[in-house]
Amino acid sequence: MKKKTGKSKRRSDCPISFALDIFGDKWSLLIVRDIIFRGKTSYGEFLESEEHIATNILANRLALLENAEIIEKTAHTKDKRKDIYTLTRKGIDLLPMLLEVSLWSAKYDTQTGAPKKFVSQLKKDKKRLIEQIRVGIKKNKFLFKQE
Repeated sequence: MKKKTGKSKRRSDCPISFALDIFGDKWSLLIVRDIIFRGKTSYGEFLESEEHIATNILANRLALLENAEIIEKTAHTKDKRKDIYTLTRKGIDLLPMLLEVSLWSAKYDTQTGAPKKFVSQLKKDKKRLIEQIRVGIKKNKFLFKQE
C-alpha cells in the first residue's frame, strides 16, 4: 500500500523516488542552487538566471518547493508587492547533495562552468566548505553572487 506525502500519492517508499517527487526536475534544483550559491531571493532574480525559466514554470516550482517546505515565502520588508524566498533548514540540507552533483559534473563535463578553485576546495575539504557556505547563507554572503 502506497503512503501519501501531502496531497500527492507516492510512487513507492524508495528514498530516491521520494526525493525526486519533490525536486525531480532541473528547475527546482536550479532555484535552490540560485538561493544557496547566488543569493537570489525574488521571483525577478530567478527569472534572470542564465537558464531562462518560463514564468509559469517558475511560479509552479516556487509553489511546489514552498509546499514541500524546502523554501518559505515572506513579504519584502520595503516593497509589500514583492515576495522574498529563503531556504528552510530542510532546503539548506540539500547543500551536500548539490556539492556532490557539482563534483560529478566537474569530473565529466569538459565545458563545466564550475570555478577550478571551488572544485579544488570541494575535493580537499568538503565538510569545511559546507560549513562555510552554511555560515554564508546565514550572513547573506554567497559564493557566486553577482552584484
